[in-house]
Amino acid sequence: MTGKALLDYGRLLDVVAVEGERLASAARGGDRELPVPGCPGLTLGTTVSHTTDVYRAVLRWLRGEHDRTGERAPRPPAGTEFPEDVLREVLRDLLAELWSHDPGGRCRTWWPEDQTYGFWWRRLAHETTVHRVDVQAARGAKVTEVDGGVALDGVDEALTLWFGYRLGALGIAGVQSGEVGLVLGEHAWLTGAGTSGVTARRASIAEAETADAVITGDPTAVYLWLWGRLPDRAVLAEGDHDAVAQLWALLRLAMR
Repeated sequence: MTGKALLDYGRLLDVVAVEGERLASAARGGDRELPVPGCPGLTLGTTVSHTTDVYRAVLRWLRGEHDRTGERAPRPPAGTEFPEDVLREVLRDLLAELWSHDPGGRCRTWWPEDQTYGFWWRRLAHETTVHRVDVQAARGAKVTEVDGGVALDGVDEALTLWFGYRLGALGIAGVQSGEVGLVLGEHAWLTGAGTSGVTARRASIAEAETADAVITGDPTAVYLWLWGRLPDRAVLAEGDHDAVAQLWALLRLAMR
């Protein structure tokens, strides 16, 4: 199954809980206007608010309320004066809802390939991890290392969900033909882009290495680079650099 995570789903939900708490703790007492390095326009305050809004939106999906319009945002729980405390309260409700279901159970999502609760377990793990990194970086604090297994799964999600599916759903294609392979240890992917559309899939190392360009590096660095949080020098790219630049630019459109 294309959408199946590379990590155990129970572990992914643990990631949501741990990274959510790290995010809230890192935001505590910080200047809301601090910019997030590597993501122009994003600040510490907007990162916390955005993550909280994502949690609320997922709760509506889980409860079958995602298509309701004109709905007012819930008021912050009583006694929570700080945005990070609101995030914690919403996250607690979200985790309780997710733990009450089997990850393989049917659930509406925005990805046709994966209509299960597991989709949200995985999606939230990476949403939370990336924004935890954002908040720690904005504070100028030491950025907690991303677990290697989580990073590998995040690379897979970035390529198969955001690049391979989201761009097509948005009606966005490439401007030139080019394939980019990514090889991280025993895992490999092959992406393609052109005027007719884009593709992304898991591949053998041999297949990935036949691409116009090949990207290698530390899984965490590649993960954060795909999310636009690290510069090109963080990864090793060999071959057609225009193809690599197109991959990165298209991901920015998919993830905006």
